[in-house]
Amino acid sequence: MRVGLIQKNLEKGHDLLMDISDPVSPNYAKHWTSEEVIQMFRPSEETVSAVAKWLIASGISKERLTHTDNTAWFAFNATVHEAENLLKTEYFVYENSVLGHTTVACDEYHTPAHIQKHIDYITPGIRLVDSLERRRVKRNTPSQDFGRAKSNIHEFVGQINELGNLSTCDTVITPACIAALYQVPPGDKSHPLNAMGIYEFGDDYGNTNLDLIFASFAPQIPQGTRPTVDNIDFTPYATFEPQMEDEGDTDFDVGYPLVSPQTLTKFQTDDPYYSLYWANNFRGLFNDFLAGIDGSYCVYSASGETGNDPIIAPIYPDNHSTCAYCGTTNDYTGPLQFLKLGLQGVSIFIASGDRGVADNAVCLGTDAKIFDPGYPSNCPYVTSVGATQILPGNTVSEPEVAVVPLYAAFLSTEANMSTHLRAVSPIFTQGLPTKSVLYPGRTTKRPLPSFLENYDPPYPYYVGNDNFGANGGLYNRIGRGYLDVSANGVNTAVYIRNTFNLSGGTSASAPVLAGIVSRVNEERLAIGKKTEGFINPALYSNPWVLNDITAGHSIGCETQGFDATEGWDPVTGLGTPNYPKMLELFLSLP
Repeated sequence: MRVGLIQKNLEKGHDLLMDISDPVSPNYAKHWTSEEVIQMFRPSEETVSAVAKWLIASGISKERLTHTDNTAWFAFNATVHEAENLLKTEYFVYENSVLGHTTVACDEYHTPAHIQKHIDYITPGIRLVDSLERRRVKRNTPSQDFGRAKSNIHEFVGQINELGNLSTCDTVITPACIAALYQVPPGDKSHPLNAMGIYEFGDDYGNTNLDLIFASFAPQIPQGTRPTVDNIDFTPYATFEPQMEDEGDTDFDVGYPLVSPQTLTKFQTDDPYYSLYWANNFRGLFNDFLAGIDGSYCVYSASGETGNDPIIAPIYPDNHSTCAYCGTTNDYTGPLQFLKLGLQGVSIFIASGDRGVADNAVCLGTDAKIFDPGYPSNCPYVTSVGATQILPGNTVSEPEVAVVPLYAAFLSTEANMSTHLRAVSPIFTQGLPTKSVLYPGRTTKRPLPSFLENYDPPYPYYVGNDNFGANGGLYNRIGRGYLDVSANGVNTAVYIRNTFNLSGGTSASAPVLAGIVSRVNEERLAIGKKTEGFINPALYSNPWVLNDITAGHSIGCETQGFDATEGWDPVTGLGTPNYPKMLELFLSLP
């Protein structure tokens, strides 16, 4: 059981982050320590004392209570009978009628009136994870994974292995193509306080695959180079290399050539039990990850519930029904955990998704036509990354376009074209408790109203979650508009299962943005400055550092989605990176 306590000063969090992220602020880049974050948001002593007394009086002894490091949670083991008595409720096992997943929850629970003002929420509680039972959905045409589609390009291998060759970048994107597109010179620095981290959920890279990508396209990287590995609640995949999926290979095959000689860090969560059991569900998603890297998050060990049976109880500090539950499953606290990381100087890049306005190929509403926003890309405190491509016959010196189904190398049928687009996720969120702003900074004109004024989407809309689907609305008119930026994400050269392949999507474009920002951080550190941290306010204040993308569109939910336009748009954001201009900007900032 987890009892989330009301934290102090959460209403100040947005402004505090903007204060250190806005380029015109005197506090720009003055990042906080983990302890400073804890102290700012920790629950009041009154709250901690009141909830502890209630739990103890209800039969949960003091010895059974764990108070998390960030002081925002009480955690304890309880039987179902104890939990039902505590909350005056009845628990059930709910089954997802589409995917078959189960979760423990209740229809309602009750706490004393004098305690309610101190509690954020309790879990397991009334929230169903990925609750498809509570909404009627329709899936788009079933698809294969973008990266898994094996390409028929072996006749090009000899030609593209010619280092520095840019003549085939319209059909195969190599590290040399990425460097040329965004004018990124070879790296020559590796500061000990700077690293690019990649989060993997239920996936890994193949060692041989890395060596093959180095030999083929990045010979400056020594054979045997591997990322620093931080396993979090994880049973290593080392013995499963032949079965490795493509996600991890794509991430590292793209990232390493960009940042070398920097090191990469792999944050790995979840063993095969979770990876298979929760496939496409992501219960808790980043909970274990956030707990592992952020000292202001939460730490809890229920060692009495571990075991050796991988089906009944994986070897975790938390049993498989809880998945840490430290906040990201809650629409309010989840974004705030990313906000807290931003306060500590961490830049977070999220792939915006694969299927246009239909996140995870799902559309909402009784007729399954309402656009479905994607989490966590819709979080206001991350940088959401879309995908672009070079049109066939074009060169790296010509403008890219948003990913267009007609030109996607792996899309061979009209049916598949409707499911693979990685150019955009929905324009607005549903339910994020944030101000209706889009990283305005203190000096930036909001790009979202500009988009709506100049390129008003041709669809009915609703205003706010309370009016979900009203008047036939397909998207929410208020809230966080995304995505933020883009990079090339089609025909990416990778090795998967020791074989040359083409991959793509925002899983390929997100490491490009992260790598370029990591390179800029190296240069800032080299002259005695700090890393950039949350970069969105600086980018929205200075869109000139990005290449505006004005062609292409997204699809989904039986629509043409949104269009790429001049300025910010929900298909490509502000555009693709221009490394020299980004370097100029960020070296000029404090």
